[in-house]
Amino acid sequence: MRLSVRAAATVAIATLALAGCGGSSSPSGSGAGAAPSSGSSSAPSTAGSSAPSSGTSAGGDLKIGVAYDVGGRGDQSFNDAAAAGVDKFKSETGATVQEAAAVNGESDAAREERLTQLAEGGYDPILVVGFVYATALSKVAPQYPDTHFAIVDSTDAKGANIANLTFAEDQGSFLVGVAAALKSKTHNVGFVGGVDTPLINKFERGFKAGVEAGKSGTKVQVKYLTQPPDFSGFGDPAKGKTAAKGMYDAGADVVFQAAGGSGAGVFQAAAAAKAMAIGVDSDQAKTAAASVKSVIITSMLKKVDVASYDFIKSVADGSPLTGEKVYDLKAGGVDYATTGGQVDDIKSTLDDYKQKLISGAITIPSK
Repeated sequence: MRLSVRAAATVAIATLALAGCGGSSSPSGSGAGAAPSSGSSSAPSTAGSSAPSSGTSAGGDLKIGVAYDVGGRGDQSFNDAAAAGVDKFKSETGATVQEAAAVNGESDAAREERLTQLAEGGYDPILVVGFVYATALSKVAPQYPDTHFAIVDSTDAKGANIANLTFAEDQGSFLVGVAAALKSKTHNVGFVGGVDTPLINKFERGFKAGVEAGKSGTKVQVKYLTQPPDFSGFGDPAKGKTAAKGMYDAGADVVFQAAGGSGAGVFQAAAAAKAMAIGVDSDQAKTAAASVKSVIITSMLKKVDVASYDFIKSVADGSPLTGEKVYDLKAGGVDYATTGGQVDDIKSTLDDYKQKLISGAITIPSK
């Protein structure tokens, strides 16, 4: 397998300059209201890449590889948060960036090939975005011990040259759960998860706990869009819209989505129902389509941009991160958004809960 993958990688590397990635060349997911383009490929994209400019600061000679999750750039959520950290480092140093995105339904072998292409191409560090890459990274990283890898949202891939960048999603979700309960007039809210996985269950668990803390007895409707191994729930706005519409029709007036690009559909349903919605990962009141921004009362911020920047900079500084690093409330890794001012009236309450979570006065159930 290793020989066949490397052979494929050699061919792909020879055509990198011509390769394209749908996720990085045009918006997809929540911004465009569409699933990932079938034009996405396992070959890294040169879109957005540039050679280091003269006079760049330390790190300008780095060749950074990025393997995005389904949807790639343009999902205005998880992948775009990671991309923001990469872009920040690139703008500061002039580093070269090579990108590729996963395609829904692809195999671990395809993901392994994508990571191999980047490693064979001399990209170091390589940022791997999403737990779906864990199996592939576990195979590829040991073959390139001098290459520094980081994977977001997984501790399943471990190694001396792997950093595991994880988050306290339950803490951030708790805060927006409190907000949902306090803003709801029907005492009925909803949670839409993209794919029924332990990671997204963590969002649900925190949200439910926050709702109960905010207003005990508030009903929480729950719907997952797909079940593994079908990960299209992270890139299907139509499914998100249908799920959220059902919740609004059943009496919910606030719906929190942890569904990647499918969240665009949740926002559309909220607008149609003249109801409220809560974004995820990025501050989506800033990034969503203009027609739905007003329905987004807050977003659960998962600062993947901070984690991706930290990792890349650690390699540039000669002290690369390895092992697990948890970005929780205390570390500034999760939070809630205030764009639009729709939670200003409850901000003091939310901040009080934030401090209680940080101090340990409040703990979130593990199940």
